[in-house]
Amino acid sequence: MNFSIQPVLENEEYQLIPLQQGDFESLYEVASDPKVWEQHPNKNRYEKEVFENFFQRAMESKGAFKIIKKATGNVLGSTRFYDFDESKNSVFIGYTFYGTNSWGKGINPQIKRMMLDYIFQFVDKVYFHIGKENFRSQIALERLGGKKVAEEEVAYFGEPTRTNFVYEIKKNNLNVD
Repeated sequence: MNFSIQPVLENEEYQLIPLQQGDFESLYEVASDPKVWEQHPNKNRYEKEVFENFFQRAMESKGAFKIIKKATGNVLGSTRFYDFDESKNSVFIGYTFYGTNSWGKGINPQIKRMMLDYIFQFVDKVYFHIGKENFRSQIALERLGGKKVAEEEVAYFGEPTRTNFVYEIKKNNLNVD
């Protein structure tokens, strides 16, 4: 791999900053709302002990980001690149969440666009694991041009295995609207 899966990325309004150990409290403040995890396969991630496990895995991935609103410096959520596969020329984007005050404001498409624009310099395909009951994320991915290509059991780090759909966006199939 001759590129970073954890660069600083930004547009006019938002920044993706590599996640640091000291970010736990500010990120947990966003993640501690049970509503954030309603449609997620692991609905108890708002519990501090469960989120600590999630955060530790994010740190170990060396591809995780905190999402910042530039004007205020507020932490809006988190996302990451993971499972780079050189033989398939692909990577996953996921483990994304936002606080409810960021929902419905067009933030997620901008964040995904930044990530896709960056990573498509290096890979041809990006995959996403989305919980089978996470309709909000399924719709969001389809709007970006994602196609459901598989269904698989995903063993979340230290959490129960759950059924996820696998979505794919190919470099030449990205929606630009």
